Amino acid sequence: MAGGMEPLDRPIWFALQDRQRHFAIGDGLARRFQPDVSPFIACADDSREALAAVSDLLGDRDAALFMQRTETPIPPGTVRLDGGRGVQMVSDGLEPVKPPPGVVALTDADAPAMLALAALTEPGPFRRRTHELSQFFGFKDKDGRLLAMAGERLKLPGMSEVSAVCTHPDAHGRGLAEQMTRYVAGVIAARGETPFLHTYADNAAAIRIYERIGFRHRCFVEVTVIGRA
Repeated sequence: MAGGMEPLDRPIWFALQDRQRHFAIGDGLARRFQPDVSPFIACADDSREALAAVSDLLGDRDAALFMQRTETPIPPGTVRLDGGRGVQMVSDGLEPVKPPPGVVALTDADAPAMLALAALTEPGPFRRRTHELSQFFGFKDKDGRLLAMAGERLKLPGMSEVSAVCTHPDAHGRGLAEQMTRYVAGVIAARGETPFLHTYADNAAAIRIYERIGFRHRCFVEVTVIGRA
C-alpha cells in the first residue's frame, strides 16, 4: 500500500507500478498500458501535477480509460469521451476446481479468435495483445470454434483480476461463463492470491453469477474515457 491508498481503489495504477510495469508507458506520476495491450491509464493520485502528465501519453486519435473508486478529474489537454459505473467484486476463500470438460489453455495461435469473440460479446476492453497479460482459457466446439473464454487482466500484489469472461451467443444457456469464472478464480486462489473482478453496474445477470460463485461486492468504480482535446 502506498500513501494510504488501498490498491483495489486504484487498481490500474498499482498494477502498472508493480507486477505489470513491463507493460507500462510513463513515469512516476502517470502511466498507461501499451495501447495494443490495453487502453487503461492511471495516475499516482488526482493531484494537478499527476493529471498534467496524462496528455503526453495519448496519441492524436487515442482514447484511454481510467477506472478507480472515485471519479477521475479530466486531465488538462484532454476531453471526456465517455464513462460509466462498474462494480468491483472480491472473493475470499475460493477453492481451486478441476478444469471443466472441454476447457483448454489458449495460445498465441488463438489470439485472432479471442479478439473476435471479445468484439462480438464486449466483455470489456480487449486489444490485439491483451492475451499476453496472462494465461487465458477457452471452450471450443468440436470444429475448434472458440465459444467461451476467460483469463486474468490486472495483477496487483497478492491479487489478480478475472477478466474477459464471455460466451458466444450460440452457446448461451450452457453455464459456460460460470464455469470459466469459477475455474480461473480457482487458478488464482491456488497461487495464494485473492481473485477480484469488475463488471458493469447494471449487469444484474453477471453479478448474480459472480455472487453464486462466492464473490462479494466491494465497491463501485467509476470509468472515465478520455482523448486529446
